[in-house]
Amino acid sequence: MVWAQKETNMKMRIAFADHVFTATLYDSPPARDLWSMLPLELEIDNYANNEKIAYLPRKLTEEGSGSFSNEAPGDLCYYAPWGNLAFFYAGYRYSAGLIRLGRLDGGVEPLLTRGKFPLRIERLS
Repeated sequence: MVWAQKETNMKMRIAFADHVFTATLYDSPPARDLWSMLPLELEIDNYANNEKIAYLPRKLTEEGSGSFSNEAPGDLCYYAPWGNLAFFYAGYRYSAGLIRLGRLDGGVEPLLTRGKFPLRIERLS
């Protein structure tokens, strides 16, 4: 069963460099698994020309995941084969193993900052 991608009250505060922004997770087993790990101290870095990534300390469950469409900048995803979060700031296409966890609540501007930085993710609600 693929879970509906509806917003929840699982809001996260995300901070790196001089940027602080929020994201809202969807109601799915992988998103709830990420929520259970918070707070997290990670490292965020550039990948390709459309995303920033951060490796998690352990893999998330893939239960209820499946393909999706309507990919858009601002999506927060998990790439199961590598065990990393993917923060998309430009267009992308679904690929096998990519699980959408939620969306950034504001614009993608913070993600345009190039470089590697300490990253903190914590619960807001």
